[in-house]
Amino acid sequence: MTDMPMIETPSPNFDDRSLPITMLVLHYTGMPDAASAINWLANPESKVSAHYVVTEDGQIIRMVDEGKRAWHAGRSHWRGVDDVNSASIGIEIVNPGHEWGYRPFPETQMGSLIPLVHAIVQRHRITRGNIVGHSDIAPARKQDPGELFPWGQLARLRLALPRPTKNLMDPHWTDGGFMLALERFGYDIADPQAAVVAFQRRFRPELIDGVICGECRAILLALLLPKPRGDE
Repeated sequence: MTDMPMIETPSPNFDDRSLPITMLVLHYTGMPDAASAINWLANPESKVSAHYVVTEDGQIIRMVDEGKRAWHAGRSHWRGVDDVNSASIGIEIVNPGHEWGYRPFPETQMGSLIPLVHAIVQRHRITRGNIVGHSDIAPARKQDPGELFPWGQLARLRLALPRPTKNLMDPHWTDGGFMLALERFGYDIADPQAAVVAFQRRFRPELIDGVICGECRAILLALLLPKPRGDE
């Protein structure tokens, strides 16, 4: 599959896919340390797993074969797909998360994550718009990988959508119009406030207030254009 050095720690928590692979979902582990997270993902009682775990010191642990359906996404939705587990590869990035002392992702960790993401994206021809965070696909339940995750670093390598920064223009949509546009972009808007927060966490992380404003409207409009223009 890849020539990257990996530690094999198989998880029993997987089954067969019912959809082709079209997405990559990034998570944080949200547990006190790497060992706790890996043990949990390998525990049959947990009913959760991921294809890969990337530790803070840059080790990559492979837990589920990419051809199988790992159980990482839970109840989720993205761009018309409800069985995200069947359509995606899941990577857990070791970080205590908001509950245990959220902190920036070290360069050593990103130095392993980026080539892993690149290899997966190339292998399965995953488009930038389908490289998402757990909070993007489950806004009412999840916050990870969170506002400290360096999406811009991935975007500059064309491994994620860039945050639009150029020629932004507020389309002055109503709040309802913004929600329709957010749904068109890919989000589940069943909980409108949660969807706005998830959008901000990803594309305007310096202010996550759940308020639909001109900047949010302008960023979303730019993302819906054929070529997002941003910091690449």
